[in-house]
Amino acid sequence: MLGLLFFNLTILLIPFSKWSWYQKKWSLAAASLLSMFHLFTPFFTYEALNLLVAYDTMSTILISLTLWITLMMMLASQLSVKVNNNNHYMFSSFVLILNSILIMTFLCSSSLLFYFLFEASLIPTLMLILGWGYQPERLQAGMYMMIYTVAASLPLLLTILWATQKLSSNEMLVINSLRLYVSSLGNLWTWNFLTFLLLTAFLVKLPMFTVHLWLPKAHVEAPVAGSMILAAILLKLGGYGIFRFYQCFNFISSQATMVIFSLALWGGVLTSIICFRQIDLKSLIAYSSIGHMSLMLAGVFSNSSWGWSGALILMLSHGFCSSALFALANYTYEKTHTRSLFMSKGMLMLLPMLAMWWFLFCIMNMAAPPSINLLGEIMIFPSTIFSSSYYLVSLGLMSFLAALYSMYLYTAIQHGGSPKFIKPFSQLKAPGFTLFFLHWMPGNFLVLKSDLISMWI
Repeated sequence: MLGLLFFNLTILLIPFSKWSWYQKKWSLAAASLLSMFHLFTPFFTYEALNLLVAYDTMSTILISLTLWITLMMMLASQLSVKVNNNNHYMFSSFVLILNSILIMTFLCSSSLLFYFLFEASLIPTLMLILGWGYQPERLQAGMYMMIYTVAASLPLLLTILWATQKLSSNEMLVINSLRLYVSSLGNLWTWNFLTFLLLTAFLVKLPMFTVHLWLPKAHVEAPVAGSMILAAILLKLGGYGIFRFYQCFNFISSQATMVIFSLALWGGVLTSIICFRQIDLKSLIAYSSIGHMSLMLAGVFSNSSWGWSGALILMLSHGFCSSALFALANYTYEKTHTRSLFMSKGMLMLLPMLAMWWFLFCIMNMAAPPSINLLGEIMIFPSTIFSSSYYLVSLGLMSFLAALYSMYLYTAIQHGGSPKFIKPFSQLKAPGFTLFFLHWMPGNFLVLKSDLISMWI
């Protein structure tokens, strides 16, 4: 693991070097492979290297996902950025700076440093959306994203500063005793209010239903790399923050979490219904992400080891599946020059190989076997139902609608008559198939030894 940390420090220097696109890509591939050595270490590891850096199995799993998806972003952007010479040096620098910030966020043990890195990840993402976005509305989408996430995270900063002043430390493990301090005040409202203050920043980043409007806008305007990093990693930052602070602050006795629990589940049902009203391909995939993250929240707030393991597995599988769906949407857009569900029909006749990948990732999105998405849902469902049997209705509806909109997504693009306006185009190149295979392989083969990603609590 120390080797991984040393290698990540060298990755920090890559954006400022004069390396070529391919050198950066191969260094990311080496870092991705090296980061997987944690799978062979004993479980339940928690190690603090110094006062600022500490990691456990969850951190190392998310670092591996970050490096893997960053490599996929470079592969997916090769045509639109590298081949078209769209300032690829600046693009790869922003991607790798974002990668470095995310790795440091997953490794830091100081809550104050975590907050600053959590917010710093917005700047390279905004640069990617503004610099390589598709339409003039990207400025509005970028502002939506910044205002939503920054405004919601200010209560988190105030709470961290208040806890640091009371406990004379901002270490995440030390702040665990904050619960005892607040409970000694004997005021239940203080405890519930503190819960909302802390979790708001992460719920917006996740995002949860009611605070999700920035996500579809950002996805529609972002380039393929921006969409992939948003779906696969930045949404996981919100999940990681909830895991870490819920674990350290131990909010089991708070009634506020039950309100968030119920809103997340029914919000997931509503966003699944909203998916059927979307006409933009990327917008539909973005709304399906909100539904999956609602299910992840249900696993976290169920307060059971099965729920937490299932939530981590769901985060991981969503990272692979959603990132691949955005890459597929981009490849379809590059061939047809439209993202409208009504206009891109009959792609099965024009691109049968791409249709096969659409099918594989759509069934992965609906949690069909053997994907780890199914494993995550199998673990989350019983833990949520044991919390309250009333959640059975919303869980059933969410699962049914997820299968329905995944089938709708596939049939709307692949079936029907071939569109008359499409110009002749070449078939997919080998890097495209490599990209999809590298998304599909971990999302399905990890189920063969699932304890590598589930036994971390």
